[in-house]
Amino acid sequence: MSRPHVAGRPTWRCDACDRPWPCDAARRALLVEYRDDRAALAIYLATLLVEATGHLTGAARWDRFLGWIRPGPATRQGTRLGRMTIDGFAAPPALVEHARRFHAEGGVPAVPRVAATVLLLRPAGDGFEVYLIRRVAAMTFGGMYAFPGGGVDRSDSEAHLGWAGPTPAAWGERFRLDPADAQAVVCAAAREVFEEAGVLLAGPDPGTVVGDVSGDDWEAARQDLVGRRTGFADLLAGRGLTLRSDLLLPWTRWITPEFEPRRFDTYFFVALLPEGQRTRDVSGEADLTLWLRPADALARARAGELTMLPPTMVTLAEVAAAGDLAGVARAAADRDPGTPIVPRLEDLDGTSPRFVLR
Repeated sequence: MSRPHVAGRPTWRCDACDRPWPCDAARRALLVEYRDDRAALAIYLATLLVEATGHLTGAARWDRFLGWIRPGPATRQGTRLGRMTIDGFAAPPALVEHARRFHAEGGVPAVPRVAATVLLLRPAGDGFEVYLIRRVAAMTFGGMYAFPGGGVDRSDSEAHLGWAGPTPAAWGERFRLDPADAQAVVCAAAREVFEEAGVLLAGPDPGTVVGDVSGDDWEAARQDLVGRRTGFADLLAGRGLTLRSDLLLPWTRWITPEFEPRRFDTYFFVALLPEGQRTRDVSGEADLTLWLRPADALARARAGELTMLPPTMVTLAEVAAAGDLAGVARAAADRDPGTPIVPRLEDLDGTSPRFVLR
């Protein structure tokens, strides 16, 4: 496989032909090697980028990644390597058979449940790490590594709480939702990250964030929230806190394929771990937690050490390509978190069924 090397920084050149990388030969080789797994190609490029570009800032690294995979401005769905679309991935045989039965029996797609998930990030050397949890085997997606998150509750849209940052109406514009529904998604993201990771994105005023929330009194409050003995708005109001919606940066949106019996319409956010707080393995829905650099998490997933669903892997590749925390924030500002990615099976009755991201 042709790979780039640095020659007279910051120019990359192919180590086979010494032309600017990716050269035509590299594009052809990548197309052949990853013809059945375009998502893996995007992940390969992202991890290669992190490996080869330590001398660049996060912004320059993100620009270089976009230059590698597609000409012109970034687009929301799919990525491009020249004329090659990197927008799909191989479908596991069990899912193919399930999808075939669903269509043969005239199945009716389940209505997706709206959900929110948060990539918690923290500095690590000259880069950053992301917090991952492994779902317990008895759960939907059991055994999979994912980010803290869960479904939107009715109370999330009905909550009357102190609010800092973009208004629900402004969030609605980003998500193309009405303000009440947008508030519900943001509240669910903040509530779930407290329930599952013990991290609270709130403060006594719009400019500060609460410090350590790992004490016994906070843990009792968290358990009351998980048990639905109290609401998120009541928890914040009782402690004189304001939800810091500005600490959540919208990233992407994925909807489960139509043939799945349980479907989710999930909004992904990124957030920096607040200073003075620490994650805690407190979720009854996870049996293991990890802090890993995104590129390392992807490498371990590709090696079979960590099991992840495609939305997790693709999102890790995207944040890895941003290079550093400042780069992640800049990338988030330009993304379209309202247009959903809905994987669908192509060539279902053929010899090489694959998911296509649309």
